[in-house]
Amino acid sequence: MKNNRTLQRLKRHRRILLKIKGTQDRPRLIIFRSLKNFSAQAVDDINNRTLFSLSTLDKEVKDKFPYGGNVKAAGFLGEVFAARAKEKGLTCVVFDRAGYLYHGRVKTFADALRKGGLNF
Repeated sequence: MKNNRTLQRLKRHRRILLKIKGTQDRPRLIIFRSLKNFSAQAVDDINNRTLFSLSTLDKEVKDKFPYGGNVKAAGFLGEVFAARAKEKGLTCVVFDRAGYLYHGRVKTFADALRKGGLNF
């Protein structure tokens, strides 16, 4: 059974999803934060396709940060995600924080994306 905090986050996420949609040119960048890892994916909501995804379980990130549940790992993941997204031709995204509060790992990840050249 899910706790009250998780249910509140999912409720916020549903409310956010009503307002934003990702397209082929400007995909929705959705994040997931767990206690041990952090992941992100770029989604085209119109065609229901995941264009690109990356996690702290990726070899490049895991070699540098064995534990992916901290702010430093989220910042490095943001830099790597921005670099790989630019290789795939993505420059603009819609940032979907998935109901998580915009601070800590979420904020560090978003700042690293902006520093890497993604616009949102």
